[in-house]
Amino acid sequence: MLNATFTAPDLDTFSQLDRLGLTVTGQLIEPHRSVLECRVLEPDNWCHGCGQQGVSRGTVIRRLTHVPLGWRPTTLQVRVRRYRCPDCRSVWRQDTKAAAEPRAVLSRHAALWALKGVVIDRLSVARIAAGLAVAWNTAGLAVAWNTANDAILATGQQLLIDDPTRLDGVRVIGVDEHVWSHTRRGSKYVTVIIDLTPIRDGTGPSRLLDMVPGRSKKVFKTWLEGQTAQFRDGVEVVAMDGFSGFKTATAEELPEATAVMDPFHVVALAGEKIDQCRQRVQQATLGHRGRSGDPLYGIRRVLHTGADLLTDKQITRLKAVFARDEHVEVEATWGIYQRIVAAYRHPDRASGKKALQAVIDDLTQEVPTQLTELITLGRTLKQRALDVLAYFDHPGTSNGPTEAINGRLEHLRGTALGFRNLAHYVIRALLDTGGFRTELHRHL
Repeated sequence: MLNATFTAPDLDTFSQLDRLGLTVTGQLIEPHRSVLECRVLEPDNWCHGCGQQGVSRGTVIRRLTHVPLGWRPTTLQVRVRRYRCPDCRSVWRQDTKAAAEPRAVLSRHAALWALKGVVIDRLSVARIAAGLAVAWNTAGLAVAWNTANDAILATGQQLLIDDPTRLDGVRVIGVDEHVWSHTRRGSKYVTVIIDLTPIRDGTGPSRLLDMVPGRSKKVFKTWLEGQTAQFRDGVEVVAMDGFSGFKTATAEELPEATAVMDPFHVVALAGEKIDQCRQRVQQATLGHRGRSGDPLYGIRRVLHTGADLLTDKQITRLKAVFARDEHVEVEATWGIYQRIVAAYRHPDRASGKKALQAVIDDLTQEVPTQLTELITLGRTLKQRALDVLAYFDHPGTSNGPTEAINGRLEHLRGTALGFRNLAHYVIRALLDTGGFRTELHRHL
């Protein structure tokens, strides 16, 4: 840089202390930490009770963990002046609420920095705690995971989750179950509610709206009852799986909304019938479960591949297996599966709807009694025909993004090495997948 002009460093602005009502009076830089000596800018020397000017009675030290400078844990050593009123004898200290919450260990900027690390950078709480070093002992600074975690959850709840406008504009939602705990202790299921409006409008990704303990009609119905009338009136479409409880709750609480059984679960249901048929025929023909070298076991993954995506080698393997008479039931079930997949992949929605309606009609007519899997599939599709076919009238309505969020929650649990507290898990899940990244940038 030619002819550069430098000015005296403004440490208050650099360390963001000017917005906390503090000013730096000294600094100590060591290899593993830094300490900033500060004082409060506002005198606050008038009695809060009678209004008389107070008399200085010395200072006390308040230590706050601040944003790491160069990833070096930084401590604010704030000298807070004490005053005594000569009239009413009351004693008070300078107000430091601008710098931190009462009795808090982290400064406001440190709490926001920690929240940013979780929401935007997706760091673990342990890594954030290491950067903050939010505890003191006789040996110096030490890591306090609980302090960092509590600050992150409290700040995220206050700034992001409790925002009264968070549910505004939601017109399409998805509901599904999620396994949050893989232990045998307590209930492991929760119901997740997803905002699919950005997916349908093409404006962004889906986002998590809420996570409720349990999985039942009552759970979803109670959640809907707890929302405002404006929210319920604005919901136009609800995407769901084949669970009838979600369907009933939607019909009772959102009578004007359209229930859509999304393609992901319809195709998954048909694929499940293929597996059941293959396993049944496997036992009937060979008398044991599938093993390496068995014909049906060898094509178990090929059966779930769309016909338009099969390679020549896979087609040859399928023809060889279907050429045997004892595999005709598997071939018939596979044919129905392929017709369902082809209907959803049809470029023309009207034609795709007609094709899927034809599949439902065929399955509800005289199906051979040997094809037990197709009989049960037809019964389910007939019962939910309106919901299944509604997908073609509401493009972009699918629970696929809901399953994607479930995958992100699995990654979150891996980053945190698991959760034992459901309340903490719900808040962390909302912070991670609630679509707050853009909103949080506004607070930085």
